[in-house]
Amino acid sequence: MSKPKTQYICSSCGAKAPQLIGRCPVCGEWGTYEEETSTEFTGKKGVVARGNKPQRIQEVQAREEMRIDMQSSELNRVLGGGLVPGSLVLLGGEPGIGKSTLALQVLMRMGQRRTLYASGEESTKQLKLRAERLAGSADNLYIMAETSLERILESVTDIQPEIVVIDSIQTIGTEAIDATIGSLSQVKECAARILQYAKETNTPFLIVGHINKEGSLAGPKVLEHIVDTVLQFEGDQHYVYRILRAQKNRFGSTSEIGIFSMQQDGLREVTNPSELLLSNNRDGLSGIAIAAAVEGVRPLLIEVQALVASAAYGTPQRSSTGFDGRRLNMLLAVLEKRVGFKLLQKDVFVNIAGGLRVNDPAIDLAVLAAVLSSNMDIPLDEHICITGEVGLAGEIRPVNRIDQRIREAEKLGFNAIIVPYGQKYNTHNLHIQVIEVARVADAFKFLFKK
Repeated sequence: MSKPKTQYICSSCGAKAPQLIGRCPVCGEWGTYEEETSTEFTGKKGVVARGNKPQRIQEVQAREEMRIDMQSSELNRVLGGGLVPGSLVLLGGEPGIGKSTLALQVLMRMGQRRTLYASGEESTKQLKLRAERLAGSADNLYIMAETSLERILESVTDIQPEIVVIDSIQTIGTEAIDATIGSLSQVKECAARILQYAKETNTPFLIVGHINKEGSLAGPKVLEHIVDTVLQFEGDQHYVYRILRAQKNRFGSTSEIGIFSMQQDGLREVTNPSELLLSNNRDGLSGIAIAAAVEGVRPLLIEVQALVASAAYGTPQRSSTGFDGRRLNMLLAVLEKRVGFKLLQKDVFVNIAGGLRVNDPAIDLAVLAAVLSSNMDIPLDEHICITGEVGLAGEIRPVNRIDQRIREAEKLGFNAIIVPYGQKYNTHNLHIQVIEVARVADAFKFLFKK
């Protein structure tokens, strides 16, 4: 026997409460509790269900799963080499960023593989119009407009597709529980049902998820724990570039990124983003430095822009786009304390060109070089690339994958690159000048020697 039980769950952290409260005592968010009706089993106690038995780890037969090629090198890189059969992947991002376009475009490029795209947001006619705009063949692509999870799983059983896309999880409901579609209990129950079906039938599922106003995935926090992989599709709608990151990946690394550009006929892969992120008209302009960054295992040459101007108000502004603002304040303090440049009465603005957001600390030295270049109104040599992490003592700390950074700078035609002093790198067949610096002041002496 079972009886309904009403409880309240925080949509931010998943904490439970017996009654509605305004502020979550766990995460501190306001107005995040939503009502959920669950079923509690009240049968006999002491009955243990017999299921799988424990095994010795030596007895388990493990073999490497053959991954499914998604016909997209960028998506394959982020997934860790392809889609694992039986896995559950959650794709989130801002509205209009291109989540549905990416999912439908990938299925259309799968060739002879039988695939299914189930949408709870668009009709079949709308999906057809979108498919005509995208490049690729759709010989074995099935589409359906449905919000019932039971009907979707019935269609999956009948069609036997190799990949299933559900767009989106917030628009799908199950008849197993009495709750509104999109509620916390519906999202959690549907995700659990899909996961169970995927593991039992070895069918991979890609589900699209909404995000809240803070930028995190909407729904209970348990949703991210249920799925195998969480992908975040991000970017500014005013820029053409889109970044695909893995926030969680049970089958690969979470440090890889995929770069796409939004075009009229869909998303195009950016195989060499360094050439697109660097402008050709920076000669003679101050406040621009080229940094050698690494995202995952991919080297990127990015353009760091800085603007230093006299403060119009009493308190100077410190603003950054694509770069951590707190780290910018730390670097400006190092510039004042260790190098002796006073910026207390000046506004400082830093921007990573192209709409990218870079977390690599190896661009610290390039940020300081761009700031000082703008402050002195002296342009940097456009054929010099910079890499190096800046410590609080003003020292240049070693960075990872130094060989890849140097090779990327050489490939794009740079004559010299500034690297941390004493770091080992391979000098074989190098045609680029490598300048080693130990302090921030040493780097500035070389950059502004004229």
